[in-house]
Amino acid sequence: MQFIDQAVIEVEAGKGGDGIVAFRREKYVPAGGPSGGNGGRGGSVIFVAVENLQTLLDFRYNHRFQAENGGRGGPNNCTGASGKDLIIEVPCGTSIYDASTSALLEDLIEPGQRFRVAEGGKGGLGNQHFLSNRNRAPEYALPGLPGEMKVLRLELKLLAEVGIIGLPNAGKSTLISSLSAARPKIADYPFTTLIPNLGVVRKPSGDGTVFADIPGLIEGASHGAGLGYDFLRHIERTRVLLHLIDATSEDVVGDFITIQQELKAYGRGLAERPQILALNKIDAVDRETVDLEALATELNHRSYAPVFIISAVTRTGLEPMLQELWGILDQINAAEEVEVLG
Repeated sequence: MQFIDQAVIEVEAGKGGDGIVAFRREKYVPAGGPSGGNGGRGGSVIFVAVENLQTLLDFRYNHRFQAENGGRGGPNNCTGASGKDLIIEVPCGTSIYDASTSALLEDLIEPGQRFRVAEGGKGGLGNQHFLSNRNRAPEYALPGLPGEMKVLRLELKLLAEVGIIGLPNAGKSTLISSLSAARPKIADYPFTTLIPNLGVVRKPSGDGTVFADIPGLIEGASHGAGLGYDFLRHIERTRVLLHLIDATSEDVVGDFITIQQELKAYGRGLAERPQILALNKIDAVDRETVDLEALATELNHRSYAPVFIISAVTRTGLEPMLQELWGILDQINAAEEVEVLG
C-alpha cells in the first residue's frame, strides 16, 4: 500500500438556486399576484473521519471537489430543491488546514467526527417575497449566492499510543514485527522503512495498543534532512516514545544525543514526551568488550528515563519493557480521567 500523508485540494460548496419571477394566472384566482418561489440552498462540503482508511491516497489524483447546486425556484411559491451535501471521507487523524494561511481549521480524530468546511450558498428570493402594498406585482427576483470555495491542506498524523523512534537500522521494524502481527520490510541496511508501520500489541488485559514504527531519523531531520522530517509529525499524537538504540554502534551515547536534539529542534513538546530507552541487538554484542550495564546506566543518567537491554530478534528483555510501557500509559490515562472529572 502506498502511504500518502499530505494532500492539497480545492473544495467548493454548491451555489444557491435562483429565485424566479412568476404570477398566478388561474381563472378562479381573480386577484392573481406574484408566485415566484425561492431558490434552494446549495450543498455544503463536509469531512467525516472513518476507520477504514489509512492514507490520503484518494486525494493524490483528485484535487477538486464540488457539492451540488441548489435548484431553481418554481411557480406557485415552490422553493427549489436543496443541493446534496458532499461528504468527503478521510482517515482518523487527519488535520485540515487553510492552505493560504496555514491556520488549523479542524482535527478529525474520532471515528464519525464531522466538520462542515464550506457552507452552501443561500437560495435567491422569488418575486413573491417582494410583494407589498406599494408593489403589488414585483417583476424581479434575486439570484442564488455562490457557495464557499477553499483551498485546503490535509495532513495525516498517525494515531498511535507508542511511537518507536531511533536512527536508521536501530531495529525498529524488527521490534514491531516481534511485538505484533505487522510485517514491515526488514533488511540489513539503513532506510529500509520508507513509510510508517502500525502494529497492535496486546496488553495482559486483552486490550490492543497501537505502536507506530517511525522511519529512521538522522541528524538535521528537524530541518528537512533525510527521511525523518516528513514523519516527525506522526510522533506528535503518540503518548509515549520508545527510543530504540543500536547496542552495536560505535557511539551509543552519541546516537542517543542525536535523536534527542532532533526532538528538541522539532518542538511541539516531543522532547518532553514520556520516553523509554531500549538498547537493542544485544544478541550481536561482544559482551567481553562492551559493558551493556554501564551503557544503560549512563543513558539513564542523561535521560532520567528507564533503560532496558533487549534483543528484538530473540525477544530477550521485551516483557519487562512492555510492563513499563503499560504502567506509563495507565498513569497517563488516569491523569486524563482526573482532569476530565475535575
